[in-house]
Amino acid sequence: MPDRTETIQAKLEDGTIVKVEVAATGGRQDVAGGQIPDLKDVGKAIEGIVAAVAAPIQKAMPSKATVKFGVDLAVEPGQLTALLVKGGGNATLEITLEWEPKA
Repeated sequence: MPDRTETIQAKLEDGTIVKVEVAATGGRQDVAGGQIPDLKDVGKAIEGIVAAVAAPIQKAMPSKATVKFGVDLAVEPGQLTALLVKGGGNATLEITLEWEPKA
């Protein structure tokens, strides 16, 4: 059975309320638990992904690097969770590194 999606309100760190579409995993439930979940944990997850990818890229020392990834949001009892999702093709991360020839 596929996950249901629902649009809920979420709170940014500065207190701004935004609407996000989330996957409600499991059976029928109030996905936000009656509360407005905080997007702060999603931001931390994205920062962690970026840090994990950036270190080896910096080691390779390319002239240019591009990283693309998608993030889905799911709700687990009152808490938003970031999930890496498939982008183009079957990859969850698309990384392009370029090196310019040395003069």
